[in-house]
Amino acid sequence: MLVTTTDGVEGRQVKQYLGICSGEAIVGTNIFKDMFAGIRDVVGGRAGSYEKTLHDAKDLAIKDMQEQAADWGANAVIGVDLDYEVLGKDNGMLMVTANGTAVILE
Repeated sequence: MLVTTTDGVEGRQVKQYLGICSGEAIVGTNIFKDMFAGIRDVVGGRAGSYEKTLHDAKDLAIKDMQEQAADWGANAVIGVDLDYEVLGKDNGMLMVTANGTAVILE
């Protein structure tokens, strides 16, 4: 399934708009990631474990959105927007949402 942040696909016409579809992923961080991220803050560098968690959550949210669009008969999702939030006690959870418009392209 084609997924794009643009409002259309060059050379393809939207045959039918099916509605706004969405996907969510909420993942937790853990004490070891927090500890190593704290060390990275002191010595510098990238926090690879957090980056992987963020990437995995984004992929899960997009996959969830694609599944909803496919259930509606869509062959593409256009106008996709990703949002990130921290939740929970001590901001220990990460939520990623993916929203877009499910469409049928010719």
